[in-house]
Amino acid sequence: MYRTIICGIGMGSRETASRLLRRAAALVDKGGSLVVMHVIEGIPHRHLTELPEEFETTAIVDAEKKLASLCKEMGVPATIEVRIGVAASVLVSVAREKSADLILLSSHVTDITDYVFSSIVDKVVRHAGCSVLIDRRPDPAHEGSAPQVEDATLF
Repeated sequence: MYRTIICGIGMGSRETASRLLRRAAALVDKGGSLVVMHVIEGIPHRHLTELPEEFETTAIVDAEKKLASLCKEMGVPATIEVRIGVAASVLVSVAREKSADLILLSSHVTDITDYVFSSIVDKVVRHAGCSVLIDRRPDPAHEGSAPQVEDATLF
């Protein structure tokens, strides 16, 4: 069991998010802490001035509400953190800040960008100072099909 778990919830399906949250809740020690993280990335700083001022705030609040709702529905007590940045770096940084002893992530269907840029999971595994557990069960929507570009919304 683990004292502090960072559970990274990405852009996958609600089913994947629920599965990760169930696993994290089962692995956290009694009295331990579970931090459910989502990182909003992909906004080049040069474009931030072109976006409405409230874009970041709205995106953060929306993701926080969705994650809090999921945790409440599942009866899983957790701290919700949504940040903007490079997902792998933010996850590793938060794990250090919180002295986490586990980061729980889900893999996705590999596509060409993973080979060129490396995946978030690969980067976290290489740079994390704690254990990393990777849920490799594919999303049903992607099973047996070609990789698809994911929607830009959190489940």
